[in-house]
Amino acid sequence: MLKINPEVLSAIKENRPVVALESTIISHGMPYPKNVQTALEVERVIREHGAVPATIGIINGDAVVGMTPEEIEQFGKRKGIIKVSRRDLPVVYAKKLWAATTVAATMIIANQAGIKLFVTGGIGGVHRGAQETMDISADLQELAKTNVTVVCAGAKAILDLPLTLEYLETMGVPVLGYKTEELPAFYTAHSGLKVDYKLENAKEAALAMYEKEKNNLQGGILICNPIPEEYSMDKKVIDDAIEKALKMMNEQGIKGKETTPFLLKTIVELTGGDSLESNIKLVLNNAAVGSEIIKEYCKLK
Repeated sequence: MLKINPEVLSAIKENRPVVALESTIISHGMPYPKNVQTALEVERVIREHGAVPATIGIINGDAVVGMTPEEIEQFGKRKGIIKVSRRDLPVVYAKKLWAATTVAATMIIANQAGIKLFVTGGIGGVHRGAQETMDISADLQELAKTNVTVVCAGAKAILDLPLTLEYLETMGVPVLGYKTEELPAFYTAHSGLKVDYKLENAKEAALAMYEKEKNNLQGGILICNPIPEEYSMDKKVIDDAIEKALKMMNEQGIKGKETTPFLLKTIVELTGGDSLESNIKLVLNNAAVGSEIIKEYCKLK
């Protein structure tokens, strides 16, 4: 069952700007209490920029759109919350479980609620070694078919970024750079890879969303917003940490949906917490940019 917070529902009905947020970052992305503090700070930034935040999670089998601060606190503390994508949703609903939504699941629920834009840190993508493992995030398929625009700092740096771009191109997903021509690499602003088009401002981004909808072009848009340079990590430091974390993952036989949480947690440990701080800063930056884009979009409706 879809449970939409009254404030969020009013904003949707009145064509006021709403920004969807995922809950995996709370349950799997950061330790408590940093996870709760960050989630509430992201919501505060969205409000500061004139939009309504809608953090999405599954509580006792209900898809909650616009979690309360108390629910976010519970999410941050509760043990055993599972991370869910499209394939998990029917079972999680049926079993009345608590679950955190990935990019794919958040897009699905946001779309059902009538929310047009979603802000996250980084999307999933094609994992390194996917030629053998076929480990490709369901986020990419979701971007190809669900009508929600996603603002992120690129795909997570632990992934195979060139193959992720190739996959998105094959699936017909527009990959747009916000004030950049280069795909950001999550912890750093630079990957050496080109995006399809550069967006000069929030109005251009909103127009792309509007035209896609007006012309009935199914699927999402990926807007890549680089981490601000002052918070960007040293490329060599983060690359070394990623390589070490990947080696540890392979040695321990970690696979599937446990891969990303393990890698991110290990990278935080290897960088002495620096990668976590960068992660927080880039999410806050994305929240500000996403809010400005959805405000412009609402003016076009």
